[in-house]
Amino acid sequence: MSNENLNAKTEVSQDLISQYEKKIYDLEQLLEISRSLCSTLEFSTLIESILYTCMGQFRVLGAGIFVLNALDSDTFQLDSNYSGMDVDKSISYIIPSSDPLIKLLEAQGVILTLDELTEMISDDADISMIYSLKPSLIVPLLQHSHLNGILLLGERITLSENSGYTDYEKEQIASIASLAAIAINNAALVERSSTDMMTHLKLKYFFYNVLTDKLDFALSNGTNLSIIMFDIDFFKRFNDTYGHACGDYVLQTVARIIKSGIRSQDLAARYGGEEFTVLLNDTNSDDAITVADRIRSKIEQFDFCYENQHMQVTISVGVATFDAKDNPVTVPKTLVDQADQALYFSKRNGRNRVTFADSKLISEIKVEE
Repeated sequence: MSNENLNAKTEVSQDLISQYEKKIYDLEQLLEISRSLCSTLEFSTLIESILYTCMGQFRVLGAGIFVLNALDSDTFQLDSNYSGMDVDKSISYIIPSSDPLIKLLEAQGVILTLDELTEMISDDADISMIYSLKPSLIVPLLQHSHLNGILLLGERITLSENSGYTDYEKEQIASIASLAAIAINNAALVERSSTDMMTHLKLKYFFYNVLTDKLDFALSNGTNLSIIMFDIDFFKRFNDTYGHACGDYVLQTVARIIKSGIRSQDLAARYGGEEFTVLLNDTNSDDAITVADRIRSKIEQFDFCYENQHMQVTISVGVATFDAKDNPVTVPKTLVDQADQALYFSKRNGRNRVTFADSKLISEIKVEE
């Protein structure tokens, strides 16, 4: 065999080895991505993880996901589920489940470029919203032929003039899309099962699970953690005077105001009946009292209007803070009970006020126990 033929065979062998090495590497990456996505059950964290995974894996400048609202499956929304995409603030990025685009993606189940989508979509369908985002690929997130979301990959970073995707790259994207669809479905199930459907706040048991983890962290790291308890004053009057539908309206509006008054890293929950609780992560007593009073004041000033009936609503509030020096509690319920007792003091002393569980109040609680 001539040296020339031998060199040619050697080059072919090296190419095959390189291809197999890349496939093995890609499979390892896919396995790691699978572990990461399937272990993330917090909905917003999962979406963020999917976005950054896709941007890194496929070298695109931006990505976005239209997903079904976890608590309302009638529309697909982009909302804040994007990174690096040029979003037009004048456009409402909402797609009804009955839209021809949804029907097409669900029926075809294939990855499309904008040009391919234009060719396949019906003439009367409006896809200007998708065009405004300038995606390089539109990827359906399908699970058992059911559409759980739409992944849009933005402009591609490439050194060559050809910015298209190879068949192998599309296979990789399809694999990640399949994993993402499963993960989104799982996270949505957890979201529904841990959420109060009336107020869209978390349920009590979920609140305690998170509080347990956060309290362990605060104990280990010497940080603060605060709990706020809210109770709507004279809530029974709204039900008795205007009916239970009015009571539901008051609960939903109060819940919305409470949630709008805290940070994304904090947690609001419906504790039971007309009582709500908030976990303020890494927050000292002074800041917690400030947050509590700001929410109390906003509710007091809000115009609650139900069927042309204007009502004033007030809340009583209790605050307790974990502090490694002054209040080193180790049991989550103890901290909640302290806030609840502070709330009781607010009720007993005129309502519509904030009471902090200071050392004197805590000592009184221990005496009563």
